[in-house]
Amino acid sequence: MRNYIMGLLGLTILFFSACSKKLEVTPPNNIYDQQISDLLASGDTANIRKVMGSMANGMPLLFNNAGGTGSGVADMYYTNLGLDMNRSLEGNDIVMGDQEGLNVLFGTVEYQLGDFITAANGKNVAYWNYAWFCITTANQMLNYLPDDIVGSNDFLKDCKARGLVARAYAYNYLMENYQQAYLQGGSGKLGVMLYDKYDPNQPNKARASTADTYAFIKKDLTDAINLLEAAGVGYTAVTSDIDLGVANFLLARVSVWTGDWPTAITACNNILGANSTLMSQAQYGGKNTGTPTDPVYLPETNGFLNNDQNPEVILGFPLGTANTHFTSYMNCYGEGNGGVSRAYKRIDNRLFDAIASDDYRKDCFVESALGNYTYPVNNTVAFIPTYTNIKYAATHPLNGTDKKLVGTSTAFYMRRSEVLLMKAEAEAQGVSEDAAKTTLNILLAARTRSGGTTLTCDNYPAMAGLTALQMVQLQTRIELWGEGGREFYNNKRWNIPVDRASSANHVIKGTYPVSGMTLQIPENEMLYNPLAEQNN
Repeated sequence: MRNYIMGLLGLTILFFSACSKKLEVTPPNNIYDQQISDLLASGDTANIRKVMGSMANGMPLLFNNAGGTGSGVADMYYTNLGLDMNRSLEGNDIVMGDQEGLNVLFGTVEYQLGDFITAANGKNVAYWNYAWFCITTANQMLNYLPDDIVGSNDFLKDCKARGLVARAYAYNYLMENYQQAYLQGGSGKLGVMLYDKYDPNQPNKARASTADTYAFIKKDLTDAINLLEAAGVGYTAVTSDIDLGVANFLLARVSVWTGDWPTAITACNNILGANSTLMSQAQYGGKNTGTPTDPVYLPETNGFLNNDQNPEVILGFPLGTANTHFTSYMNCYGEGNGGVSRAYKRIDNRLFDAIASDDYRKDCFVESALGNYTYPVNNTVAFIPTYTNIKYAATHPLNGTDKKLVGTSTAFYMRRSEVLLMKAEAEAQGVSEDAAKTTLNILLAARTRSGGTTLTCDNYPAMAGLTALQMVQLQTRIELWGEGGREFYNNKRWNIPVDRASSANHVIKGTYPVSGMTLQIPENEMLYNPLAEQNN
């Protein structure tokens, strides 16, 4: 890892410099470490805010990253959104395209359930690089913020909390990808190397135990929550902040992964107690205001493309800052991978059929083909097939009228519906089925079509005979379809293999075992860190 940290140094300098230029302050990397330490010790509030603010404002952008993976720009491995998209293709619920043989499409290997886990495979190392980029960047700032320097300074408490949350997120990302799920045999295995400071010359470390790794992650998050509370930083209205909502969301996610049900419920309740508003039917997904032959899907009204229409967003970024690669992958009317290139993202018919008729989320997918569409940039005509998603459909750019510029949007990474689902899961596992159903009913009522009978766990047709946990699993697949690679990671921790054999519309059938969802430690780490042990 020491070798990798040296390689990241240049990237991190560019990262901080870019943030500094935005804030019109001196880039921290143009200041000696000792100068920063002296500045922090001096109590010079104005200059402390300039220098540390530059670094702290860069922490949320680690969740919205491009370039930290080490991959090229014309590559699905270039952004963390692309990595999430690849994970989503490695499951049951997303169908890519409508015919075999389109091997030029980005994501083909993942969708075909090929090799994306072996140590020497470049499709593996991007996940490792991204996480370590985040850890290294966070540690660079945290180096300057020991407890004695932070003291009672609320601004520095906020800065430190941001770094701790970013680091915890990245270490958890490594665990989700590079070890078996904690509750499915991973609890007694190795975690990852734990570096709590930035030092290119520090010695290599061996992998810590899984238990120690998760203890480290949870401590970072609980320390961050305590710092944010002490600093008076609550649940801010600015969705691009790292606030108590982001910290508690990650704590809940780590806790359901590790079976710490009480902590998961508490974290979820904290978020929902601050704001429990969900999207309305009008805000949920694309709506055609044109005609079938001349469709008009405006992103301004779609909560998945415009955060101003999404009251659920806990962490997201505005137009101009937002990474829009995901929109390119998912929008069937777009000029990117998910549109004109014909890698349409479609729902598996089996999941579509499980969505109740009174559930307006069914409207996010088309049961009848949309037919030919002329893409405006070069007038390419392509046929948009059945079951294609319009959850992310847009024929125009956000706040624009030129269809050739389609693809501009906001971005979100965490939202409150998932909090409800994590809470219901924790209740199903650790409290009672009735408690889980009560929580799940809140989401179902919010997703009931206008004029329809209010949906509940007791009248949702596809949930007849299911346990509360199975109900949560089904509703999670429906609600979070296509989002954040969640299906892959949930399948891994729920021990659900990929099995497309009975699907009517999957282009690539076949199966994939849960055991294949754990990546090997990348080859470079094994070569340059003599203490590294490979997964077995």
